[in-house]
Amino acid sequence: MSMNKVYREVARKYGITVEEVEREMQSVINETYNNTNHNDVTRAYQDRVPRKGEVPTVVEFISYIATKAKNK
Repeated sequence: MSMNKVYREVARKYGITVEEVEREMQSVINETYNNTNHNDVTRAYQDRVPRKGEVPTVVEFISYIATKAKNK
């Protein structure tokens, strides 16, 4: 299933736009990665997600999770 299809389904379910879905998802990822209260274990798990910047994009994060789920 493509990311656009996922965004559309979530947007339709919650009555918001596709842009809002992606913006909210990125906001949650940003909050999680910028939280200074994490311990070393949490940081180690976060560091496993490949990304170009300090915080993964929605696509980078979901791609990593999807690969992990597929390999289980």
